[in-house]
Amino acid sequence: MQGLNLAQPGLKHDPDWYKTAVFYEVLVRAFADSNGSGSGDFTGLIGKLDYLQWLGVDCLWLPPFYASPLRDGGYDISDYTAVLPEFGTLPEFTELVTQAHARGIRIITDFVMNHTSDQHPWFQASRSDPDGPYGDFYVWSDDDTKYAEARIIFVDTEVSNWTFDPVRRQFFWHRFFSHQPDLNFENPAVQEAMFDVVRFWMDLGIDGFRLDAVPYLFEEEGHNGENHPKTHEFLAQLRAMVDAEYPGRILLAEANQMPHEVVDYFGTGQAPECQMCFHFPVMPRLYYALRAEKAAPIIDVLNDTPPIPAGAQWGTFLRNHDELTLEMVSPEERTAMYGWYAPDPRMRANIGIRRRLSPLLDNSRAEVELINAMLLSLPGSPCLYYGDEIGMGDNIWLNDRDAVRTPMQWTPDRNAGFSGADPGKLYLPIVQSLAFNYASINVEAQLAQSRSLLNWVRNVIHVRKGHPTFGLGRMRVLQTNHESVLAFVREYEGASTQFGDSAENILCVFSFAHSAVSAQITLDGYEGSTAWDLFGGAEFPAVGADGTMTLSLGTQGFYWLHLGDAPRG
Repeated sequence: MQGLNLAQPGLKHDPDWYKTAVFYEVLVRAFADSNGSGSGDFTGLIGKLDYLQWLGVDCLWLPPFYASPLRDGGYDISDYTAVLPEFGTLPEFTELVTQAHARGIRIITDFVMNHTSDQHPWFQASRSDPDGPYGDFYVWSDDDTKYAEARIIFVDTEVSNWTFDPVRRQFFWHRFFSHQPDLNFENPAVQEAMFDVVRFWMDLGIDGFRLDAVPYLFEEEGHNGENHPKTHEFLAQLRAMVDAEYPGRILLAEANQMPHEVVDYFGTGQAPECQMCFHFPVMPRLYYALRAEKAAPIIDVLNDTPPIPAGAQWGTFLRNHDELTLEMVSPEERTAMYGWYAPDPRMRANIGIRRRLSPLLDNSRAEVELINAMLLSLPGSPCLYYGDEIGMGDNIWLNDRDAVRTPMQWTPDRNAGFSGADPGKLYLPIVQSLAFNYASINVEAQLAQSRSLLNWVRNVIHVRKGHPTFGLGRMRVLQTNHESVLAFVREYEGASTQFGDSAENILCVFSFAHSAVSAQITLDGYEGSTAWDLFGGAEFPAVGADGTMTLSLGTQGFYWLHLGDAPRG
């Protein structure tokens, strides 16, 4: 974008790049339309890479852009190795990868292994020729009684995991929509076909895959169809192939499970699986803590999270293209969160809430800053969702999860600068609500305001990037004397920052209270240490000889404090 002064660093060789990376999820359809079609495309995204580099993004996550009938936002794939024509061509995709890499930005894409569209040639062949080469590519049954232990995931749209096919005269299995038949991973040919898809895209230069809906690959009578041991065996084989043929590329698991189950997707030292897993359970607790004004929900879920293997990393997030899932909270917590965050039934979808970050938080700048500061300092690599850096709104009058998938808002001009098309041609309408109207909520306006949310987000990202402790350090939750205050220290040996080359220790303190508070923090092992603000370098009172520090925090305020030597220069 004009006015952004950028270097061209290129990719640095770093096999552990994902541990300190800031990820950014962007829907190709939603970001920038280069040809006036009303839908975003690869060329449009290429034109916005300078903005993403300026923001501090290390890796783009692109949801499906493959050939698809688009009955589920592209997650219903009809050809794994073809691009949906509205997005562009394969050469344009490879140009996107090249241009991103030139700016030091990596790219991972979604890989939907669990199911295909019912329009996929494999399924059409399977239903019409049961004895042919694709007859056993899907899970078929003469009745709909098998695998009764498996829950229905889309409870608001599906009544069964089986659907009758009038062509084959059998039922086919699906864990999601009835137009998305599950692949049969018991068939070695299916597994080899998945390996071939991975090779196809990695040969084009992508840096990894987010593995969509990965817990559901295998079924067995008497099993709930989630986290099956055979799923882990397959993932270990996939990881071994990727490590051998494409070193430095990553696999990121979308496993919406409890912490003790999610960690299994990292594998073991002898049989590693995914380098990264999304930490679903911690996310809703961040929102719960904001309204309950208590740190305990976050502390509890962190205490319930087992250690992860060396070489592994959590992926953390606040929002994404799906609903804010509430599967990982208790019924009582879910009821409270619906009341706090989704009072209108239209704001809900499945077992979750279909809203963007700023509308969820009633457009409160203090809460948006507080929850982003938590995201960027908790263990893991944070993943931002496009538009949340400017406080974009949503549109709950749109169907399903389209509420949070509207076009990016670049300028106050027609179509928010997203497209030159007639407004009626846009794939979804621009947000025009009173509080989140694109005329005031857009990149151009916020670039011109030094204290805008966009400039704040960029600043906090760059502060984080200057301290590898946030990505590589261990975490220790600290005791405080106030139930609304969360405090932890991030500790890392071998840091190289403005504060010196020795070990770095960062104290992170957050207040969920709706008024100013004073809290005493117990910092065993840091007696007498000085404290310095990471943002401005201001000196804070040293830790007392008794190992305690007393801090005053404003309403929903936070601190990131370096413990130890003074900053250089």
